[in-house]
Amino acid sequence: MAAHFGRRLRKGAATTAVAAAAVAALSASQAPGVTIGGQDGRTSSGTATEPEESTGDPGATGNSPYYTDLPPLNSPNPSPSASSEPVVQGAAEAGIPATVLDAYKKAEAALRSSKPGCHLPWQLLAAIGKVESGQARGGRVDADGTTTSPIIGPQLDGNGFALIKDTDDGRYDGNSAYDNAVGPMQFIPSTWAWAGRDGNDDGLDDPNNIYDAALAAGHYLCRFGWDLSDRADLRRAILSYNNSTEYLNTVLSWLEYYRKGTHEIPDGTGTLPGNRSDTRSTSPGPSTPGTGPSAPDTRPSKPGKQGGGSTEPPASPGTPSTPPATTPPSTTPPSTTPPTTTPPSTTPPPTTRPTPTDTVDHLENAGTGRLTATAGEAFTERIRARAETDAGKAVAKVRIRFTVLGDTDTAFTGGESVATVLTDGSGVAVAPALRAGEKTGDVTVRATVVGRVVPGLEYRATVTERVADTVVRTDDEALACTPGGEFAHRVEVLATRDGEAAGKVAATATLITAADDAAVNDEGPYFKDADDKAVRTLSGLRTDADGRLKLPRLYADDTTGTFLLRITTAGGATLTVELTVAEADTASSEPTTGA
Repeated sequence: MAAHFGRRLRKGAATTAVAAAAVAALSASQAPGVTIGGQDGRTSSGTATEPEESTGDPGATGNSPYYTDLPPLNSPNPSPSASSEPVVQGAAEAGIPATVLDAYKKAEAALRSSKPGCHLPWQLLAAIGKVESGQARGGRVDADGTTTSPIIGPQLDGNGFALIKDTDDGRYDGNSAYDNAVGPMQFIPSTWAWAGRDGNDDGLDDPNNIYDAALAAGHYLCRFGWDLSDRADLRRAILSYNNSTEYLNTVLSWLEYYRKGTHEIPDGTGTLPGNRSDTRSTSPGPSTPGTGPSAPDTRPSKPGKQGGGSTEPPASPGTPSTPPATTPPSTTPPSTTPPTTTPPSTTPPPTTRPTPTDTVDHLENAGTGRLTATAGEAFTERIRARAETDAGKAVAKVRIRFTVLGDTDTAFTGGESVATVLTDGSGVAVAPALRAGEKTGDVTVRATVVGRVVPGLEYRATVTERVADTVVRTDDEALACTPGGEFAHRVEVLATRDGEAAGKVAATATLITAADDAAVNDEGPYFKDADDKAVRTLSGLRTDADGRLKLPRLYADDTTGTFLLRITTAGGATLTVELTVAEADTASSEPTTGA
């Protein structure tokens, strides 16, 4: 979505035709398909479709207006060097303000580390930034990347735009009645509430900061496990940002343009697009008689009949007036019919029809049962909520926000803690699949109605620890040692569950007194702690991703005999290992003499 820039951006009547011709020309020059793939350069074609995962989601921008200018058809190569010297229009279009360009590249680097499977190109952020705000109004940002003044889009009041009532009490957009898209990447407050990121490490997540906004946009485009090197996923991601085929085509055009080359220009010197999607011509056509009420005639009445006015010109000054003709009194009896009067209009004043959201009275659990999953695994059941009126009637087309609460690493597919879903014809919204993190215990997920204050609905999910049902040694080496010595071999085990490696399973190793007595032995073999002190119980152990666990080295005191080491995993799997401490066989070490 593009911002208000303190002046009205005019759009000629021929803009749509010109844009269509440019798209057609660009498409023809790139036939059979635009190369937008990542490392593998995959391409594909097809019509735009809204991603299933984000059905009903208002997107990052709430489908706000955006700039429709298309890039020049000529390639930007060779790119001019960064300078303050004037450049031709094509080169200027390819130039990106220095701070803005740095923010895009830092966001790409961050996502390459946190979500490597997404393959986010910084050129995609640049394309969206161009379409949404003209690269932060041509790079008008300070040294920290914050815009010199807030970039605020039109209020989303349903008048030509989506209807999104206030969700942030005006915190970001200054509007406590409706939401507006905010900042260089034009996030609506309800999306920023969960997608916002701190991209410049100042401890704040500010939608008007290009570093924060670019990183947030990157995470937004990389949710649901999308791989942006895949054509279909790329299209889904862009459409989820703003659900418009024209928007998709415009962003793809700029993406391809920036892939061919770009360069850095000084902050504040970028060009500002001239056309927006919301500046269609709205001038009325020719008046059609009888199609509506006429404006009242406010001209002064001429002398003559009351209400109609005389068609005769007034007398010239100094000319005596002609006395009115005398009409003899009528002999007809007066009429008893009352004078005709115009009845007052019975047309009721226009009323605002309530939206589906306005009719929601409460949320109901739509059949979600007990939610339990092992750490690191997906919950088999998805959370379902139904929106209902006060009479219990289902309400369709209502946005339900699902939020994972508390200090937990459990999240929805794609790693996000918030998901917004539109209710279907039966009033039910189904949240994305929930995946358990490594932190065990109870997790709360809250469902709320976006744009209406009604009591939320909470669901309890339980994350259980990873378990193993079997644990065995990985070798059969003898475990022996002389008194006061060190065991030559370290104990290594493999934990499995249902025949598969049980990775990241908690385990404990204890030197026990006897097979039928699990008390800790106070003599014999021992481990060493960080201070080289003897310890005979190790807790907090965990198998690796392949289910393997190698214990620290074992040592022996002066006590000889056979001792037992017991390894126990979460889930109850146990293994008992024998350890032998004995004097060395001196006979085998005596020299042998010949015959």
